[in-house]
Amino acid sequence: MESNRITTEKLTLSYGQTVIIDELDLAIPKGNITVLIGGNGCGKSTLLRSAARLLKPVGGGVLLDGQSIHSMPTKEVAKQMAILPQSPTAPEGLTVLQLVKQGRYPHQTWLKQWSAKDEEAVQKALAATGLKDLEDRFVDELSGGQRQRAWIAMTLAQDTDTILLDEPTTYLDMTHQIEILDLLFDLNENEGRTIVMVLHDLNLACRYAHHIVAIKDKKVYAQGAPERIISCGLVKDVFQMDCQVTADPLFGTPLCIPFGKGRCILENPVLLEK
Repeated sequence: MESNRITTEKLTLSYGQTVIIDELDLAIPKGNITVLIGGNGCGKSTLLRSAARLLKPVGGGVLLDGQSIHSMPTKEVAKQMAILPQSPTAPEGLTVLQLVKQGRYPHQTWLKQWSAKDEEAVQKALAATGLKDLEDRFVDELSGGQRQRAWIAMTLAQDTDTILLDEPTTYLDMTHQIEILDLLFDLNENEGRTIVMVLHDLNLACRYAHHIVAIKDKKVYAQGAPERIISCGLVKDVFQMDCQVTADPLFGTPLCIPFGKGRCILENPVLLEK
């Protein structure tokens, strides 16, 4: 039976009096890529923050390998799980190298300072994200895409078995979106890391994810393999959008073609069934 890396039990999250997630039960498979999908404001980012112990639940709990994450020391959690939040900000005057080095903080103690292993992890992260030539540049001087890659490099330098990312392809052009998602795919495929992401692009989510969790009305609407759960009905219910779901011609994964307006170059266009 497949083990779960992260589970939630009757998890309830709120900001003030506003409940965002209500008694949600969730299972994140270990060693897989899981993508959270759902409409804007449905609670995907809030759920991710709670899974990383950045937001305390008002009910229920989060388990990491069966242990309550809120009973674990902060540094112990940081050694096992790294999170890249949405639109992070760095202090002014910080270079790319200095930012990426921050990822090694959980591994430092008064007795154990900077080591060869720390340096290796930082250099590996810089190389993986294509930032070696920019390591001496100030983070606040970078383009949006370069800055996002710098934050991803810091997350990778933390060298955890589980990586949580909130919209990691934000600010990236198409080429760099694929490069980052390919990098995360390789980390999963070659090193067995558990990857959990929030993505807005449903087709990329279907291509890269082993497991998809659709959030609606403060609960899990559906979860499972993309080819098993993604359908016209799910897209309509979760995103309020009519579409046709077909197979990606390159990968065979679900491909969502939204209905809507646009130029039509077909002589006899056929309206696909909803």
